[in-house]
Amino acid sequence: MKVRTSCAGLRNLLQGLSFSDKYRSKHNRLQTICLYSKIKPPKCRILDCTWSTCTHRTVSPGSILPWRFFTCKEGTKIPSKRKQNTSITTSELLYKNLLKSEQENWNDTSARYKAMTKRIKEKIEELHNKYTFNLRSPRIRFGENVYFEENGCIFLSKADDADEGNVDILFSTEDLGLSDAFIRQIRISPDQRYMAISLKSENSEETTCVIMKLGQFPVVEKVIPNVFSFEWATNDVLYYTSQKNLKCQDVLMTAFTNQKHTKLVYTEQDARFFVDIHLTKDRRFLTINSNSKTTSEVWLVDCRNPFKLPALVQARTKGVIYHIEHRNDELYILTTYGEPAEYKLMKAPVASSGIENWQLVYALEEKTKLVDLEMFSDHCIMFLKNAGQLYLNVISFVSHSVQSIKLPTWACEFELESHPEHTTSTCYFQLTSPVHPPKRFAYSFKQNNLIEQAVQEVPIITNCHTTRLLAKSKDETLVPITVFHNMNSKELHRKPLLVHVYGAYGIDLNMSFKEEKLMLIEEGWILAYCHVRGGGELGLRWHRDGCQHNKLNGLHDLRACIRLLHQRGLSQPKYTALAAASAGGVLAGALCNTDPELIRAIVLQAPFVDVLNTMRKTHLPLTIEEQEEWGNPLADEKCMKFIKSYCPYQNIKPQPYPSVFITAYENDQRVPLTGILRYVQKLRKAALDYASRTSQKGNRIPNIILDIQASGSHCDSSWEDSLNEVARHLAFLNKELEEVCHLQHHEKSCK
Repeated sequence: MKVRTSCAGLRNLLQGLSFSDKYRSKHNRLQTICLYSKIKPPKCRILDCTWSTCTHRTVSPGSILPWRFFTCKEGTKIPSKRKQNTSITTSELLYKNLLKSEQENWNDTSARYKAMTKRIKEKIEELHNKYTFNLRSPRIRFGENVYFEENGCIFLSKADDADEGNVDILFSTEDLGLSDAFIRQIRISPDQRYMAISLKSENSEETTCVIMKLGQFPVVEKVIPNVFSFEWATNDVLYYTSQKNLKCQDVLMTAFTNQKHTKLVYTEQDARFFVDIHLTKDRRFLTINSNSKTTSEVWLVDCRNPFKLPALVQARTKGVIYHIEHRNDELYILTTYGEPAEYKLMKAPVASSGIENWQLVYALEEKTKLVDLEMFSDHCIMFLKNAGQLYLNVISFVSHSVQSIKLPTWACEFELESHPEHTTSTCYFQLTSPVHPPKRFAYSFKQNNLIEQAVQEVPIITNCHTTRLLAKSKDETLVPITVFHNMNSKELHRKPLLVHVYGAYGIDLNMSFKEEKLMLIEEGWILAYCHVRGGGELGLRWHRDGCQHNKLNGLHDLRACIRLLHQRGLSQPKYTALAAASAGGVLAGALCNTDPELIRAIVLQAPFVDVLNTMRKTHLPLTIEEQEEWGNPLADEKCMKFIKSYCPYQNIKPQPYPSVFITAYENDQRVPLTGILRYVQKLRKAALDYASRTSQKGNRIPNIILDIQASGSHCDSSWEDSLNEVARHLAFLNKELEEVCHLQHHEKSCK
């Protein structure tokens, strides 16, 4: 059961069913988009691997360029870009003028950061080469064959030759003229005669699925636009979901038998629900999963009879989330059914799968987050997080026992590796933190122990201290904070502090390794991750306590976290910066309105700052889905007033503000650029109004900068674009804090 951020199903469920998070969110197996999390190695773009492939949580369908070199069957065409309507309304003209004005403003401002941006880029690239040069793309083994992807190519080799360069190229985006696309997912049919690949442009959320017929000369058999998730039910039957306008509600089946045909299998009628598909680990069933943020319904396709109509497992019940795996003619059900409303592992016979027959196998402890789950023939492994500490729980179906293993305290994130065969005797995974490169571990079912893999060429960082704190919020709830700083740092109250926050959709802050985080530690920064309510760090209730009418809890939590950090002597307001992305912009923007004195500067990436206006516009693709997170202001006046009370855009007023740097994307389909433009204009006016009304000594006008990227999208940017973006953010923060140091006449430089 792949709980990642892409394959259909589990990790999306575990991350709060955030299929459309306004990250408002990256699709499919949502990996949080957290500030500075977009930098990825220029190679290996495949983010998730399952039995029949590699995959990432999918994002969407895209415009693809013409084909070259590889053969296309007659009638197979690549979708071209649609013609745009050239008529321009008055509102569009105003938007274009405002956009042009902001672009000119950025061009005038950016020169100030150019030299520092260049230095930061060089340092990040140096660290990237040092810590990721030995990482390779995932290898998927089928008997004697090994498949892997690098630099937009899919390779095939024999198991014994995989590391010796004896490989065949099965597919290449460059040779097909798809230089602006990258590989998102791969699915290989059980008999290895077909390979399905999803391709995505960096400037669009659209993905296109290409089916290759493998052999001595691989041939493009079929091209399907607008595909979200896909799985091979049999050797020649592919199920897939289609996506339109960020919504995914149709499941189709296409057969490559003698009588080739495609037909519609399932349609979801409720706009709050998003549909994806998943293959059970033993390949016995394909599941059609229809999920809202709070409710699930699953249908089973029998892979032994893929043309038979899907069978319903359990009709949707409001508030009950569930996901299906299969073992020995029994369904294993990960569900929130029963009290408390946290995840439990249950089981039921395939023939009588109704909720009345669900039997408890294992229940999570209170305030425990289920991060990932993997099913094997005789075992189930749960990857858990409790108060920031990571654990493995190994459930044995043979001995009916549960073994709990505490993982190294420095670890903050799991990364489960692919296990194509559910009968394997070892589970492989990686551990990482923002300042620790991935380290490989394995759990052996035969030996019942954890094995640390061979010592890496690059050792674990030893000069970074990790601290876990608890801040008391307004209602006395204890809120976890994870803090990193250089062990050699002295006078921590004078060090710059970068605070991270998200707090939405039940999604955890991204705490995987990032070279720029390590650079900041080396330069004396303190990093703090505030795990506020609305996120998922302490389980499903932690999310419920920070969404809809509880959204202010996240703001109270963030305020309490920053104050505790300062009270503990970790920096002070004039050296403190705040970083947030997407839906994290709600809490960050709200804090700027309520407590601007706590921070000196803020950097936002594609921030969701205009909640009220966005949630009023039901024609936008995600608004109806998002009502379970934010509420419905059109149907509930009380909800409308509550959203208005914290919405960043609605609460801007003349007062001192921190300096703000925002990166936004012209092609962002999740957070409309118009809302960000309005926010920036209103914020600048309020700051100038306050400055003109006051003449206090030391009064300053904050820098409010909007950097609009023509390339990239809400979910993905190229390696180079991501690197430039992060470098600009850090250059801005350095300049803002240097300014403080200069005004304070500090003799020592402020990093």
